[in-house]
Amino acid sequence: MLKKRLLLIVVVFGFLIALFTGNSGIALPAKPPISLKPTAAQDEACKYISQYLLRNHYRKVAVNDSLSQQIFNRYLDNLDGSKSYFLAGDIETLKKSYGNHLDDEFQAGQANAGFAIYNLFLKRATAKMQFMKAAVDTMHFDFSKQDTLALTRKTGSWPADRNQLTDLWKKELKYQWLNLKYSGENNISVRKALSKSFTSRLNLLAHQKPEDAFQAYTSAVTTSFDPHTNYFSPDEYDNFQIDMSRSLEGIGAKLQTESEYTVVNEVIPGGPAFRSNLLKKGDKIIGVGQGKKSEIVDVTSWRINDVVKLIRGKKGTIVRLKILSSSQGGHGPSKIIQLLRDKVDLVEQAAKKSIIQQDGKKIGVITLPSFYLDFEGEKNNTTNYASTSNDVARILNELKHEKIDGLVIDLRNNGGGSLEEAVKVTGLFIPKGPVVQISNATDGNTVLNNEEKEQKYLGPLTVLVNRYSASASEIFAAAIQDYGRGVIIGERTFGKGTVQSIIKIVRPITFYEKSPELGEIKLTVAKFYRISGGSTQHKGVEPDITVPSMIDASTIGEDTYTSSLPWTTIAQAAYQQTKNVTPQTIKVLRQKEEERSSGNPVYQNYLQALHSLDTIRKKKAVSLQELSFKSEIETIKKIEKDWIQEEDANKNTGKDVLLHEATEVTADLSTLTAK
Repeated sequence: MLKKRLLLIVVVFGFLIALFTGNSGIALPAKPPISLKPTAAQDEACKYISQYLLRNHYRKVAVNDSLSQQIFNRYLDNLDGSKSYFLAGDIETLKKSYGNHLDDEFQAGQANAGFAIYNLFLKRATAKMQFMKAAVDTMHFDFSKQDTLALTRKTGSWPADRNQLTDLWKKELKYQWLNLKYSGENNISVRKALSKSFTSRLNLLAHQKPEDAFQAYTSAVTTSFDPHTNYFSPDEYDNFQIDMSRSLEGIGAKLQTESEYTVVNEVIPGGPAFRSNLLKKGDKIIGVGQGKKSEIVDVTSWRINDVVKLIRGKKGTIVRLKILSSSQGGHGPSKIIQLLRDKVDLVEQAAKKSIIQQDGKKIGVITLPSFYLDFEGEKNNTTNYASTSNDVARILNELKHEKIDGLVIDLRNNGGGSLEEAVKVTGLFIPKGPVVQISNATDGNTVLNNEEKEQKYLGPLTVLVNRYSASASEIFAAAIQDYGRGVIIGERTFGKGTVQSIIKIVRPITFYEKSPELGEIKLTVAKFYRISGGSTQHKGVEPDITVPSMIDASTIGEDTYTSSLPWTTIAQAAYQQTKNVTPQTIKVLRQKEEERSSGNPVYQNYLQALHSLDTIRKKKAVSLQELSFKSEIETIKKIEKDWIQEEDANKNTGKDVLLHEATEVTADLSTLTAK
């Protein structure tokens, strides 16, 4: 114990000398704080992971140096995407040792190299956190100086020496200080909060387990095949696609780990987060607090299981989340949101209707948060079981009695759901025929058809989408577009056109053996294709009329993943276009939309706010001069207050700009088709 204390004193003293004398040399610990090794179960699981990926994944990957380099680069990017832990010399040494050899370990079902790299990362990360802790406790910052910090260093180089490294750390510390100061937290000591955060991270680094290294390395391996393929250890599988309000009371969100952050992967329709409209897909959760006043606990770098334990709780209790908003591209300040824990409200999840008077026309709107289906209810033929197609068919009958002039299907933020329901809902609007094609890993193609003989709605139709419209939503929108049945309005959709299957890893055992728990693997096994032959994968569905949202398209979407499967084509399915909407119709609607929106002050103000936000998002560096930093933060906060939550929270105040534009286009379409 005495030796450990003496070592810590020596290290901290060295940091302080570097800070106050300008000498940035760092006496890094001679040994990593811990040395992790794979367990016997992990060694065994690793062999099966390799086999399943090579045999069952949709993408057939050659095991060679190219794969090795992909895994190596992805692993380093996951561990040190900010290039603020390793030195250039570290990277060169690691590249020589492992850069072209990871494919050999992969084929042999081993993870020794992954553990060796992770152990060096722990050593470097510990050194950085010790530096940050010592600096924040003693350093006085000058925020009047004109200085900047690169917001992303992915394309840059690693620091050449320790002088460059510590200079980067000081800038990061100033940025964190300013971000915390203007986060909106009241009665907080910035120095004390940051010091506590660095102490917490040091504690986490000191208590790393073999599973942490194994998960980090296998993630780099599996996502080198595609971004939706993952391995889950027995413990991790319990939290796979965490749904905290269907099985447990919570906030109604699915979470995943990305680098050092816990990220919102999906906001579940009908849950507390969905109803509040405060939490979005892509938001990073960096802190969790209980009740209205308790301290926010920094959860950066925490295991996802531990983050979930903090977020879960009894129905009716309050949890506060500190998040980095995806709408700001990670460039804005952190903010705190408050949610009341509850379970998913199935009524909130269901399809909803409304009627909007637009230009003398009565426009119906059906909002679909997801393509849902009560599988048990369907199986048992239960009366009135939850089904998107049943609910939409009922609503269409109601709207028919209302004598609407046109219809908008609102699929914004609809991340998908039941493929069966996507096909059935499409069948309510098109004649009998194909809806989507599926290509599996063995090159077999299947066509899913609409078997309904009668269309439930024949009138003018538009579909409103955004960047969060994915999977089943894209199948619906693509079919409507390919048949020429309706007009797609909004922005390019997410582009997830792949199918995943979860396989439990089981090895052959003798009669007397107990089957070991080796975890599960989620594999991409098939790909969706439009009936016109192109895939929805990667490219998504392009709108006929573009109306942009406040979503940051540069950080959200399938094309933002470096390993996503490419856009490809297969043979077109046999179908007959309806000709409800022709290229000439689209041309006329676009012209009318441009003329109308150019004279609409509300829409023009919206576009100006979006332009300001995009300008901030595209900045490659952030100012560390306090007045400039504060000005930019205030701009972001104003845009968020005025516009970002327009899709739900502002519907009653007339600021749902995108829906307004969609109803305008639908009214125009109604007029055109009536001629």
